[in-house]
Amino acid sequence: MSKPLPRFSFAFQPIVQAISGEVVSYEALIRGPQGESAHSVLNQVPRDALHGFDAHGREVAIALAARLGIRTQLNLNFLPQSLFSQRDFLTPMLEAACESGLPIDRLVLEVTEGEVIDDVARFAGLIKRYRAQGLKLAIDDFGAGYCGLNLLAEFQPDILKLDMALLRGIEHSGPRQAIVRAILSACTDLGIDAIAEGVETVDEFSWLADEGVTLFQGYLFGQPGFEVLPAVTVPLRR
Repeated sequence: MSKPLPRFSFAFQPIVQAISGEVVSYEALIRGPQGESAHSVLNQVPRDALHGFDAHGREVAIALAARLGIRTQLNLNFLPQSLFSQRDFLTPMLEAACESGLPIDRLVLEVTEGEVIDDVARFAGLIKRYRAQGLKLAIDDFGAGYCGLNLLAEFQPDILKLDMALLRGIEHSGPRQAIVRAILSACTDLGIDAIAEGVETVDEFSWLADEGVTLFQGYLFGQPGFEVLPAVTVPLRR
């Protein structure tokens, strides 16, 4: 007898355009039915059911965001190995968006750097037709892995999210500053939007903003709101 899948819901964390102070997107973060952590939910999912659970979760997130009246983009996490197992794996998500009245060009799929580097060419080929329909792709946690620049050389996402560990205390770290400047320069040359994620202090924000970063996600701007679309604050730079 198969193990029952856990109940779950979502929290939403804003991604902010710091110049205007507007929310440009909300990232859907899986939670337990009472707001329990993502880890506590995913730990209950059998390995052989993970990809189906992942797909169903995106449909639930879209429906909930629509009920909450979302008017921005919606970032959805994605296990790319699911795409390899079934070519039309993303079609139910697009149908859910259509049923909820959410245009496809407001959906952003997030995958972590390490999840796509094993077979970049195959992943790019499979997702190409969805991007042609307006679906956007973001690489999350960029800078946390070991093949980031090779990944950018072979496959250019629409959005790149700088890993929070790379940005932590960046105002005091010359090596991190040099690395981030190089990444931002590459993003500019390749037409990729950069998001600084996990930003927690005014000093981090100020340094990044001075380097031209305009899109931010982190507790400094807004914490995840369980089953709500939270408001944001944009601090004054030093």
